[in-house]
Amino acid sequence: MYSTSVRGNYPNKIKMSWWEYYVGHCWMTGWKTIRSNFRVWANLITSDYDEYALMEEDDPEQKCLEWFWAGLNDDDVHPKQLLEYLMEMVDHVETGVIPLDENFSGRITDLTEYLKTPDEKRST
Repeated sequence: MYSTSVRGNYPNKIKMSWWEYYVGHCWMTGWKTIRSNFRVWANLITSDYDEYALMEEDDPEQKCLEWFWAGLNDDDVHPKQLLEYLMEMVDHVETGVIPLDENFSGRITDLTEYLKTPDEKRST
């Protein structure tokens, strides 16, 4: 449903203590998920479905109900090793171990080409 950014407490910090992981990531992510689920539940109870119908043919009440049940299964808590790996990669990019040169930028452009609309593809 929602994506949470990965942040360390200090610049170029690539290791998390268990306290930072459990309190800073697990506990806070859990509270954000609970808050989000209660918001969707409140919209469901008060029949406030306006923001759930993305297409004209969508049933707003059904979409809100789907968001509610999907939110109960949502878990944005990531393993400590994954978070430390991502923080290490950010540190490598910031310190120049992995340079962001034109070749790397071109690879990123190639990977994201499918996200462009047909008008953007014609202009490039």
